[in-house]
Amino acid sequence: MILRLALASLAARALTVGMTILAIALSVALFLGVEKVRTGAKASFADTISGTDLIVGARSGSVQLLLYSVFRIGNATNNMTWESYQDLAARPEVDWIVPISLGDSHRQFRVMGTTVAFFDRYKYRSGQSLAVKDGAVIDDLFDTVIGADVAETLGYKIGDPIVVAHGLASFTEHKDQPFRVSGILEKTGTPVDRTVIVSLEAIEAIHVDWRNGAQIPGQSTPADTIRQMQLEPQAVTAALVGVKSRLQVFGLQRAINEYPQEPLLAILPGVALQELWQIVGIAETALIAVSAMVVVTALIGMMATIFSSLNERRREMAIFRAMGARPRVVLGLLVLEAVLMASVGALLGLALLYLALFIGQPLIDSAFGLWLPIEPPTLRELWVLAGVIVAGAIVSMIPAYRAYRMSLADGMLVRT
Repeated sequence: MILRLALASLAARALTVGMTILAIALSVALFLGVEKVRTGAKASFADTISGTDLIVGARSGSVQLLLYSVFRIGNATNNMTWESYQDLAARPEVDWIVPISLGDSHRQFRVMGTTVAFFDRYKYRSGQSLAVKDGAVIDDLFDTVIGADVAETLGYKIGDPIVVAHGLASFTEHKDQPFRVSGILEKTGTPVDRTVIVSLEAIEAIHVDWRNGAQIPGQSTPADTIRQMQLEPQAVTAALVGVKSRLQVFGLQRAINEYPQEPLLAILPGVALQELWQIVGIAETALIAVSAMVVVTALIGMMATIFSSLNERRREMAIFRAMGARPRVVLGLLVLEAVLMASVGALLGLALLYLALFIGQPLIDSAFGLWLPIEPPTLRELWVLAGVIVAGAIVSMIPAYRAYRMSLADGMLVRT
């Protein structure tokens, strides 16, 4: 009976009720959307590198090593000698190893020297491999493979020349040894998209005529002559390492950290990523707080709507009381109306979220490399929906209490 009364009352005020439900729906969709983006960003952040057991570089901090080796942010305090790299590669625990050499740039994008094994061994998003969108991987000494953001920002196509600058913020360029774009990678949503990849030998080749960070005056070795040289590097910035057995990871990490020839540091990528996320996690908390305030604002708006309708419903409440309705029936009617509005708003907000995900998922993945999976609501999201409904019932208690306290005489009084 009371449910029919509540539904009829809501239907009689369809416009204001509809606007209230829409406000709750949009706020719930925003809150759950922020939650989806938060968890998706955290997962994408953690999946920036996967399948790599250790990252090795000169001794510094774990977060610093992760930043410059994976995210191309900052610089290494020192390099790892090629002899140490070879010693590490020869260890029986090591299944594979990929060197990384950083230091140069191209129009604000980092240049990374490595081997062709990088394209097979670097994994992201739970084991996904790099894919070449156009062209092919490095084949010639002066070939380069560029990330999707580099190609899009600078408008490069296969066969276009690239001149590498010496250092990160330098106006000195290696103009005498230009590179050729041989391949463009598919977008990954990782720092690889913003990287110009060349071979280790190419890094040595463009520095043949350089000493102490400057080009030797008047010296320019022809490219054909450089191709005949032994271009073994003297040092590398870092190395990605995969071990034969996960049981050997911690033993190998300890051995590298105690390496007697030079101070090295080996880190577990997952642990370092968690440390880095804790540093930047304050933005996550701020997003949740803002979206929660939007939900609270919508619920307060619902309470204000109920309050504003009380004057119009004074006679209705009085008739209920005159017909013998107990105060708890009046209170229950208003609370039930609020619960129905909050429930419909919460479910509509969930539907809007999934509609937005269905439409925006490929666009967000293509533009930002952020994968937002379309999955059934998690337990946390269901608790959020339940919390919105319970909060709706709670905030309706205030106007409901006022309604059942209205006297019968006051309700029947005709005001002119």
